[in-house]
Amino acid sequence: MMNFEIPVGLTDLLQEFTVAVLREKPSPADLVQFAADYFNKLNDCKNVDKINEKRGVRFVQSPVPNQSDERMQTDEEDEDDEPMEPPPMSRFQRRKSVSAEGYDPEADDDNSEEKIVYPKSDEQRQRLSKAVEHILLFRSLEQEQMQEVLDAMFEKKVVPNEHVIDQHDDGDNFYVIDSGLYDIYVEIDGKPKKVGAYDNQGSFGELALMYNMPRAATIIAKTTGTLWAMDRVTFRRIVLKNAYNKRKMYESLLESVPLLKKLESYERMNVADALHSKTFEDGSLIIKQGDDADCMYFIEEGEVRIAALNKSDENGKEIELTRCRKGDYFGELALVTHKPRAASAYSVGKTKCAVLDVGAFERLLGPCMDVMKRNIDNYDDQLVSVFGSKTNISDLR
Repeated sequence: MMNFEIPVGLTDLLQEFTVAVLREKPSPADLVQFAADYFNKLNDCKNVDKINEKRGVRFVQSPVPNQSDERMQTDEEDEDDEPMEPPPMSRFQRRKSVSAEGYDPEADDDNSEEKIVYPKSDEQRQRLSKAVEHILLFRSLEQEQMQEVLDAMFEKKVVPNEHVIDQHDDGDNFYVIDSGLYDIYVEIDGKPKKVGAYDNQGSFGELALMYNMPRAATIIAKTTGTLWAMDRVTFRRIVLKNAYNKRKMYESLLESVPLLKKLESYERMNVADALHSKTFEDGSLIIKQGDDADCMYFIEEGEVRIAALNKSDENGKEIELTRCRKGDYFGELALVTHKPRAASAYSVGKTKCAVLDVGAFERLLGPCMDVMKRNIDNYDDQLVSVFGSKTNISDLR
């Protein structure tokens, strides 16, 4: 039996590339060269193995490009390797693939179309929330956008042998599995071959919607089951538009950060793609002095107070060192020195930060390392001015 191994990070990678195309708008004649330049530059600053290790992404056996869920199971054949019966014909006549419409997130007005809402009972909404909990495509959505996703999805019951999607057809919906078993078939040498299965969880069908591709596989219900579906237009408006807006917002933020002036435009785009937002309520502890460092922060909104314990003070009183505001960054020094946090950080009022994890930091901010190392000396001078001598601050590190 032939197995196809495709990294589960493929969807994110292609989504980022699609947003770059939509943003830069290369001409059709230059598209191939644009793609070559994009991925060559990406390769220059990314080590694929390191990406997977740091992101916690693992390779799984996945039969086709549009099967992105980590928990898809690969079917095992019997030892005698008997030929498998071809899948039954669909009960519905589906249209064959034609060129699908393009999508420009910049031209898409959120107010131009009425948002779709499918009424749901409390029980249905609870099942749907659980089904989408670990879907990678939705991980970066804000709470309001996630509610829009839940509103826009409709329930679809399936029966055994029902074709949910057929290879080579146009993509109409994105599907999240609530319950049921589903077999995956791919045409190999002109014959349908079962290459995998879903077992009561997972999602499929996104790439055909995102990239105007025909369906890459046939999915057939093996048992009765329940799916949650979202139509092409709503899927694109929420998922692609969100990715586009996030990148624009982060790029605008990063352009104002002096530390990143040394980065080329495409390098800042890579940093923007690696960021995710986190909101802190007033007085929240963002960084704790003495903890190991796992990320750095860029302030999107609000204010952050940086303070450190004075070890010579019997009461262990904290002394405020500085305050950071929109466009400032903090938490990078411990990543540079590979030492515990030298100070604590607290939110002042409701504060929103863009977070860059240690893996992306090491991978993407190499050109800025000299600037950050100079900042260490400045930070030491600041600590000495507060605590009186390096002896008093030695325990901070």
